Amino acid sequence: MPSRRPSQMTRAEFLSTFGAVFEHSPWIAEDTFERGLSAAQDGVAGLHQALCLTLKSAGRQRQLTLIRAHPDLAGKLAVAGRLSAASANEQAGAGLDQCRPEEFAQFNRLNTVYTKRFGFPFILAVKGRDRAAILAALEARVDNDPASEFGTALREIERIALFRLEEIFAE
Repeated sequence: MPSRRPSQMTRAEFLSTFGAVFEHSPWIAEDTFERGLSAAQDGVAGLHQALCLTLKSAGRQRQLTLIRAHPDLAGKLAVAGRLSAASANEQAGAGLDQCRPEEFAQFNRLNTVYTKRFGFPFILAVKGRDRAAILAALEARVDNDPASEFGTALREIERIALFRLEEIFAE
């Protein structure tokens, strides 16, 4: 649990605690704080709802920028050790840091196809999933239509944010 309830935090405390919930996008926490927080946002569910409302009310371009801020799963940034701490932990938890060479090649091939088709990386909340399930999801979604996939990416980002908030509140 954070040392203070979100509704009682200063702006600096709130951003320090929740600014990284959305990958490289502290603007979501900033905008949520500026909208004002009440006791209803002092728990995981309420704060998640407030943060997601900020995301949903953002324009398409800001949403696309958020989507593009995510790394490929089992991609080059992971190999180079250049993921955010949260992404590195999430990918490692799903075993993506232990891909066999043929799995890594398959992820890279599908990530490339996916990104060329949609203009953003494949996003999936990997917590509770293994490499095979993640690869199967990527294979299934690569043929989706762009509008559906944009919406799916945002919903997956919201799930990732929920998992990250649960971790923050559990500490």
